[in-house]
Amino acid sequence: MTPHVPTLGLIGAIGAGKTTAARLLAALGGHVIDCDKLGHDALEVPTVKEQLVARWGNGILMDDGRANRRAIGEVVFQKPTERQALEAIVFPVIGALAQQRLDAAPAATRFCVLDAAVLLEAGWRTKCDKILYIDAPRPLRLERLNQRSGWNESELSAREAAQWPIAKKQAAADALIVNDGPTEALYDQLNHVLISWNW
Repeated sequence: MTPHVPTLGLIGAIGAGKTTAARLLAALGGHVIDCDKLGHDALEVPTVKEQLVARWGNGILMDDGRANRRAIGEVVFQKPTERQALEAIVFPVIGALAQQRLDAAPAATRFCVLDAAVLLEAGWRTKCDKILYIDAPRPLRLERLNQRSGWNESELSAREAAQWPIAKKQAAADALIVNDGPTEALYDQLNHVLISWNW
């Protein structure tokens, strides 16, 4: 019988540095599964595209037949009902793809990391042994997002409104790390959490 490989669910405030945390967890021996990338893959699954076109028309496809993520985003971020419709279509597919990646983790894996901003919303909590929340002060998050993507306060608020409230996510986490310093400090905090869990 193969030993159980623990799975860490990685969530966090938008702009808090979850991507950096995932990279550092990989350096600490984690097998990282990027659910954002799986979300892109899910949009190319034929049955998913059929459902998207049936709901929103061929305008959500590019000329080469691939899903136009920008066009889909413009539809779903303006209307919560449309976002919920998209989630109902893609979340089960992303979840299945994530499970395949978890099942295929190398035998010597120390732990797996399910890097998923909407992990709780999608109902993937059951796939994880522990949940880690990455936080940072809102002004710092907004500064990072402005530099990275040109976002302003209203854009951040709109994205946050599409997810569970921060307090609800924090309450669901087994550990919380505040990423408001250098990368080395984040690395040390992550390592400390892993040690505290005997991982």
